[in-house]
Amino acid sequence: MHGQARLQDETVGGYLDRLAARLPAPGGGAAAALHAAQGAALLGMVARYSTGEKYAAQAAAIARITAESDELRSAALDLAAADAAAFTAVTDAYGLPRADEAQKAARSAAIAEALAGAARPPADVIGVAGRIVALAEELLPIGNPNVVSDVAAAAEAARAAATTGRVNVEINLAGIKDPATRAALSASTDDVDPLAERATAVTEAVRRSLTR
Repeated sequence: MHGQARLQDETVGGYLDRLAARLPAPGGGAAAALHAAQGAALLGMVARYSTGEKYAAQAAAIARITAESDELRSAALDLAAADAAAFTAVTDAYGLPRADEAQKAARSAAIAEALAGAARPPADVIGVAGRIVALAEELLPIGNPNVVSDVAAAAEAARAAATTGRVNVEINLAGIKDPATRAALSASTDDVDPLAERATAVTEAVRRSLTR
């Protein structure tokens, strides 16, 4: 990250200052990954409040959800850093010289490669978000009802991660020359709308439970 502290080692304020600055990165892609990280963290919290004798019958599932949510949180933070690095590579590629045809060709190839690299972290964020929604669906009926609103918060964070990730995949597609790479990255966005609908269903189920 060009000498910057690891994202997970920054203060929240420091990260937000960098996000607000006139800098190429971090940007929307890193924000998408952090949405996912927050969603995973919220599930981890709910799972940790769902232990003890009262939840003994679900202990194995709760333990698995706890472990997976921690893994997803770590993966999302790694993707935030990868997104920032990949976007910096794009700006570096656009800055390459183009004084003659050879330089122009090399620059174009570097840009296409960098754009493909920039689309991969948000595509992976969509996958992480899908796993978070699946865990939210599983945790909702077995988790501690006193923190059930946080399951909805996790689902909404995952939805934001997925929809933001999709935009950050799509913005890079036009400059990618290889058809197979374009197709694979485009396909990564296919599940975003169904995922968002599932997140909505989790939130609505939580809201209904709060009015009983």
